[in-house]
Amino acid sequence: MAYLELNNVYKTYGQADHVTEVLSNINLSIEEGEFVAIVGFTGSGKTTLVNLINGLLEPTKGEVLFKGEPVFGTSHERGVIFQNYSLLPWLTVGQNIYMAVKEAFPKTSKLELNKLVAEYVEMVSLTPAINKRPKELSGGMRQRVAVARALAMKPEMIIMDEPLGALDALTRGNLQDEILNIWGKDKRTALLITNDVDEGIYMADRIIPLKPGPNATLGPEFKIDIERPRDKTEMNDNANFKETRNAIIEYLMDIGDERKSQAKEEFVLPDLSPKDFVNQFK
Repeated sequence: MAYLELNNVYKTYGQADHVTEVLSNINLSIEEGEFVAIVGFTGSGKTTLVNLINGLLEPTKGEVLFKGEPVFGTSHERGVIFQNYSLLPWLTVGQNIYMAVKEAFPKTSKLELNKLVAEYVEMVSLTPAINKRPKELSGGMRQRVAVARALAMKPEMIIMDEPLGALDALTRGNLQDEILNIWGKDKRTALLITNDVDEGIYMADRIIPLKPGPNATLGPEFKIDIERPRDKTEMNDNANFKETRNAIIEYLMDIGDERKSQAKEEFVLPDLSPKDFVNQFK
């Protein structure tokens, strides 16, 4: 039995004649300890997929199973790192993380919770900033707080919704390494949503493209046959990296071109002349 399963999942929005099918026939299976990346275009339904897995949304059809049980509502067992930090601005770094661990471990003493907070703040190299508020931090530092908060709750699965997309290249690279180092310590199951193919190849065991919506569905999987730990500089000369990268990009370009062709066929201009345009307002 897979750790996470999505079986024939559909998600629609709207009612009656105004229904939009965002996701269609999603089938996904992730094993315990596996790191899977889903790549796709902006607006393809990646965040909707994340919200189905973390329990913020329910599928219109199909089922989402976590450890064999249907997913209903959120749980600290599935920790989410969002793209937009989601920090409480009136609390310090330590307080933001403390609130999360207190919710996850209500029976744990305050002393132990504070030790846990300190451990994960140190893990993302933010100990000097533990008493600062979000407005005093850079974007990269805020995202590190979000990473520490999610991981401090010791989730059984880490779900990342494009958490590094808004960061500069250097900060993004450093956080990729930090997330991998933390993941590597106990191999928690991980799902990364990204639009960066290189990031997916560097971090994941498998990459699965999400076709553009509406009616978005998952494409074929690409296995990453590159030993860990991975080195970014060495990967550029790795034959498996080049082959996998080219195959994924070629696939994404093909489905992108296919979607553009379909959009052109669906979009038909009305048969209007300048005279008709003027007369319709008389």
